[in-house]
Amino acid sequence: MEFLHEGAPHAIIDEARAKAHVQALLGQLRRRGPLRRVLLLPPDITRLHSWAGFLTCELYEQLHRDAAVAVLPTVGTHLPMSGDEIAHMFPGVPHSVFHAHDWRNGVVQVGEIPATFVREISAGRLDFPIRVELDRLIVEQAWDAIVSIGQLVPHEVIGIANHAKNVFIGAGGSDLINKSHWLGAVHGIERILGRANTPVRAVLDYASEHFARHLPIVYLLTVRAKAPPSLPSPLAGEGLGVRGGLVTRGLYAGDDRACFERGAELCRQVNLDRLERAPKKVVVYLDPLEYKSTWLGNKAIYRTRMAIADEGELIVLAPGVRTFGEDAAIDRLIRRFGYRGTLNTLEKVRTEPDLAANLSAAAHLIHGSSEGRFTITYCPGQLTRAEIEGVGFGYGVLEEMTRRYDPAKLQDGWNRLADGEDLYYISNPALGLWGTAERFDAQ
Repeated sequence: MEFLHEGAPHAIIDEARAKAHVQALLGQLRRRGPLRRVLLLPPDITRLHSWAGFLTCELYEQLHRDAAVAVLPTVGTHLPMSGDEIAHMFPGVPHSVFHAHDWRNGVVQVGEIPATFVREISAGRLDFPIRVELDRLIVEQAWDAIVSIGQLVPHEVIGIANHAKNVFIGAGGSDLINKSHWLGAVHGIERILGRANTPVRAVLDYASEHFARHLPIVYLLTVRAKAPPSLPSPLAGEGLGVRGGLVTRGLYAGDDRACFERGAELCRQVNLDRLERAPKKVVVYLDPLEYKSTWLGNKAIYRTRMAIADEGELIVLAPGVRTFGEDAAIDRLIRRFGYRGTLNTLEKVRTEPDLAANLSAAAHLIHGSSEGRFTITYCPGQLTRAEIEGVGFGYGVLEEMTRRYDPAKLQDGWNRLADGEDLYYISNPALGLWGTAERFDAQ
């Protein structure tokens, strides 16, 4: 059932209207029964610009006087949120209501997706069952409503992020995380990016239909896009809900797939950046508040690979990057095997039990390789040349590269430097998907 849907390519949903939508949504839920205990599932700091922070704060504000409210950030394999991150993303919400998700040890099995289904959706490439687990807080306590909040945005593993992904991956367990990522990698990243219907989406739809229908899950989804030039600054647009140079184009809520389908269509309209030609050089900046690892920072690779010209170069300015994996075990695997292409990774999965037991890491290694088509120059703030080159990237000195490609001076899109060099600049790779019309059409 859909509870609300508002969205259009040029719409701007401001904070006042969003608050009214939240109030109306809660009103519809209360007509089903009293809301005494409510669990909120927002993303973590890596989705800072999703508007999920604002919506979570508003839900808490409208609920907490009459209901016991708990908040479980859906960190997936990411590090737990720090107190500073919680205060930044969810101002005013007491830290005492937050719970930390442990994807390895804090989950309980709710079902298993059969190998026959995986074999069917993978066209015979994979043949294994998938254990479906959820955080104990979701399953072992009684909730009148579980509200999953997040942004529909192009994604390298599932095509368009959020909806059931926020629950079963963000608050899920290792088997589904590992195998869904591997399924996406084997299917092919270019065949997945920006698409609503993919094999990984089918897996999560199966989990929702067969193992979660008894849970009172409601999805509250945003579609965000770059703020129009008529808004002079984020500060001036505060009343319009501008965060990180973005506005909200769509807001959708429901307890089934219909809200995802509506929002995904708008996402494809406003979040696919079609370039008229493939740039030879792309420069991507990673905000240190959001990006502290290549596990996250490789969005710079995922989201631009369909744009960069053959034999081109991607330069990643990464002042906050200090590690490879968000998880210590995965960090060790990345350092050991590196970003060395699909064929190499497939062989290592076949011969190396440690990597075979961590298929999400193996998928990440495939996604983070250019397959030799273009070069990747990483400019980290807190990793050495030996560490970067050890995983297969080129190394750039951050200070030198930042002087030449100054984020304070570059504008999103095409730029020409004083010496005549042309480049394409992206200030945050999480905000879209870039590609040529030819490559998008080839999907």
